[in-house]
Order: sequence, then structure tokens, then C-alpha cells
Amino acid sequence: MRECDFLIVGAGIAGASAAYHLVKKNKKVVILEREAQPGYHSTGRSAAIFTENYGPRLMRAMTVVSGPFLKKPPEGYADVPLMHARGVAFIARKDQVETLKGAVKELSELSKTLRMIDAKDAIRMCPVLRPDYVAAAAYDDSTMDMDVNAIHQGYLRGAKKGGTEVVCDAEVLGLERRGGKWHVKTKAGDFATPVVINAAGAWADVLGGMAGARKIGLQPKRRTAMIFDGPQGVDVNEWIIIGDIDEKFYFKPETGKLLGSPADETPVDPQDIQPDDEDVAIAADRIEKATTLEIRRIQRKWAGLRSFVKDKCPVVGFAPDAEGFFWLAGQGGYGIQTSYAMGMTAASLADGGGLPDAVKAFNVSEADIGPKRLW
Repeated sequence: MRECDFLIVGAGIAGASAAYHLVKKNKKVVILEREAQPGYHSTGRSAAIFTENYGPRLMRAMTVVSGPFLKKPPEGYADVPLMHARGVAFIARKDQVETLKGAVKELSELSKTLRMIDAKDAIRMCPVLRPDYVAAAAYDDSTMDMDVNAIHQGYLRGAKKGGTEVVCDAEVLGLERRGGKWHVKTKAGDFATPVVINAAGAWADVLGGMAGARKIGLQPKRRTAMIFDGPQGVDVNEWIIIGDIDEKFYFKPETGKLLGSPADETPVDPQDIQPDDEDVAIAADRIEKATTLEIRRIQRKWAGLRSFVKDKCPVVGFAPDAEGFFWLAGQGGYGIQTSYAMGMTAASLADGGGLPDAVKAFNVSEADIGPKRLW
């Protein structure tokens, strides 16, 4: 029986970032990972984009708070830069222009980096856009590519340096609360702790049910991606990211080729998700209609899970009906870019410190992110 102050279930970006902050409080932390390596599911399949102009207000605030750390991490955190300049243009057909203008106005509350541009400017930055398709665009030059592996490994490295033990192939088989502690049975042995932090990603509601906590209504959703060639003889590395303002598709440069997605959100059960050929075909069709690209061969395709509750905001806080059981779930498609703020928030709340000042500055309350709001 191994004991610790905090037992985190899940070694993805949520669990790793929480551990990174907890060890700074001199806490003994153990992370359990059901797979053979951390980050196998959602974390390892992210499209890796940092933008302050995406998602609900709460997630945008967490992104803004996380930005300074990700742009300039402390010495020794990683051997490579975590982010690289890219830029993004959200494009609109004639029938989408008012939607685009409304989005720019709404997003300007927290970030001033998004501005309207005309179609010619968008085509200049991405010359394959069709002039008869794009009527207007909004451009954000602060959007960046993220090195997800470097970010994730940096959190894990920092957590381990502070004494965190990461135990892989450790699927949880049972949880029982007795004597003021959770007794957790896993395939890798038994553990005891006053606090279990549920960072199990798409499986968070399953773990909550095992602990006797009321479920939060977490719904995993499939997101499909593919890699394909750009135009022959054209260097696409300097292209910006192109996204449809209604989130029906996007594409971006990816190591000399192009990554595309239909931005699908198909509800599924938690699983080792695989891509659906129909979604791949939909992505290719939508991208070809907006551009002069001809997608003849898909070099690689995959899918990841983005898990949401009903308001698409994260659930961070102690379960009111299961003593010492802490939710850290529902980060959806924003988990990497919000990771520093979310890990800091989870660590502070789990250790009884309340919300960090940097988060409170955006008028975020514990009630906004806690599980009670969902019932």
C-alpha cells in the first residue's frame, strides 16, 4: 500500500499540469496512468494551436492567463521553444459576414488581437483561398503553433523533479473511502490518499461513478484530422491557419504538409477512438470548396476525444457528495492552451487555497467551474 497526499488519475495534460503545481506546495503526489505511457489519448492527438480567440469566455480567460508561461517557460522546463508564431484567419462567405463581425466584437472583450481584414488580404496570406468563396476574414497574428509533447513532458519533468511518481499500466479497478482516506485498487498495486484528483479525461465520469460521486454529464466527442500534400512545388510552411467562422473546417501547415479537419464533434463513448472515413471525406470536400487545393491522397488520418459538459467549460472542484474526490475534467479542445492556468487552479483548490489571483482577476468564481453548477 503506497500512500501520498494527492493521487491523480490520468497523466495527460490535466493531471500533469496539476502535479507540476502541487509539488511546488511540497505535496507528495502520485499519478496513475491506465496506458503504457502518458498522453496516449487526447493530449497526444491535439492539433496544437494557441489562440486567445477561441471558446467560451472562461476558456479564453484561462488561455490568457496561461500565455506568459507557455511563451516564456522557466529555465530548464524544456529544451526547445514551446510555441512558434503562425497566425490565423477566420474566413466567411457572404452569408457568414455578420457572424464574423459578431464574433470579432464578442472576442474583443478579453483579447484585442483579432481584427477584420478584407478577402484580398486573407488570400495574400493563403493564396489557395478562392476569391469567389471568401467575402471577408478576421486575422489574429498572435496565434501560435504549440509543441504539445514539449509542453506535456515539461510538466511531467517538473512534477517528477518535485518527487511525483508516475505509475503507468495502472488502470483503477476500485475506490473505497474509509478512515478518512481513499483506498484505490489498481492493476499496478494499491494506494491510499486523502484526495483523489479525477483527471481521467473521457473516462472521468466512469471514475466518478466508481467513487459514488454524482456524474457531471461528461460527453466525449470525436474530432477527426488528416495530413495531406499541399500544391506541388509550393512551400506551405509560411501559410497561416485557416478556419471557417462557423467551425465547419480548418487547415494549417504541419511539417511541410497540411493538416485538415472537419471540426467534427461526434458524441461517442470513451474509447481508443479511430477516425471515420466519412468525416475525412467531409473535411476534404469542405476544404476543396473553399480553396483551389486538390486532395488526392490522405497520408495519415486519426481522431481524438474532446470531452465536454453541457456548458463546454471545465469542471474543477471537490465533489459535494464524495469526500476528498476532486473533479478536474471537461477541458474539451482547450486543454493544452489553458493548461498552466488550469493546473494552477486545480492545485490551489485541491489544497484549500481558493482560486489563484490571476484567475480571479477575470471575474471567475469557484461556482463558475465547480461541479454543483451542472445539477
